[in-house]
Amino acid sequence: MQKKKLHLYSAAALLLASTLAMAQPADLLHKAQAGDAQAQLDLGQIYVEGRGVAQSDERAAHWFGLAAAQGNALSQSNLGLMYDRGRGVKQSDQEAIKWYRLSAAQGEANGQFNLGVMYEDGRGVEQSDQEAVKWYRLAAAQNLLDAQYNLGLMYVSGRGVEQSDQEAARWFGITAARGHDSGQANLAVMYATGRGVPRDEKEAARLLGLAAEQGNATAQVNLGTMFEEGRGVRRSLSQAYFWYALAAAQGLEDTVSLRDAVARKLKPAERAAQDSRISRWKPKPQIR
Repeated sequence: MQKKKLHLYSAAALLLASTLAMAQPADLLHKAQAGDAQAQLDLGQIYVEGRGVAQSDERAAHWFGLAAAQGNALSQSNLGLMYDRGRGVKQSDQEAIKWYRLSAAQGEANGQFNLGVMYEDGRGVEQSDQEAVKWYRLAAAQNLLDAQYNLGLMYVSGRGVEQSDQEAARWFGITAARGHDSGQANLAVMYATGRGVPRDEKEAARLLGLAAEQGNATAQVNLGTMFEEGRGVRRSLSQAYFWYALAAAQGLEDTVSLRDAVARKLKPAERAAQDSRISRWKPKPQIR
């Protein structure tokens, strides 16, 4: 039987920074109105999340803006994201870039990462994989998890750097060890195919299990494939059905047909048992 292809997971997300500790909105408001930049940042975060106040992107952007104008690097990054997404302000890639640059220039990892995403996507700036890698690397050096993950993606595809499966696996390994589900999912594929690391299907299945338990749909379908084909795990159509079904429930393309094909091979009682298990399943929270 021909082996099904395992899929790499790819995602580059912009980050909203927070240093929010337990504080009462009224206390923060008093300090923020007095010009305390940290309080302005925290108050902006409270409005973003709607914690103890009515959620308001407009108020969040207002307070981020006041703190950003004082040079608060985290607020500059957050204000950039508000412009990037058009949350509380009119959407503007140029304004987003402006604030990301100011934040990144101060060495703020979130600003560096977000600026890297803009360069990778070519939004508000001329597209440049090299510039994206530059900013990802700076943020990764500060231990920013998503920057480390994106570096792995750049190495695996050879974008902005010389292609290197070994470097890709190294960065995915760093993120996987920190509980990053996409890093675990991609490192699993590297182990399953022997790219950048010695081929080890048991390790691939283990990593897929960690990511799948967190709700990563790509890991779930890949783990289903491992169970269906008995790769790195004992073959189990019931387990394959379980993981395919969870991935299908998230809308992952082509997984419905995989789920249904395996379902036809199960006894009614086996399928019923897995359906009951699926109805009770909840993803485990990420530990980072």
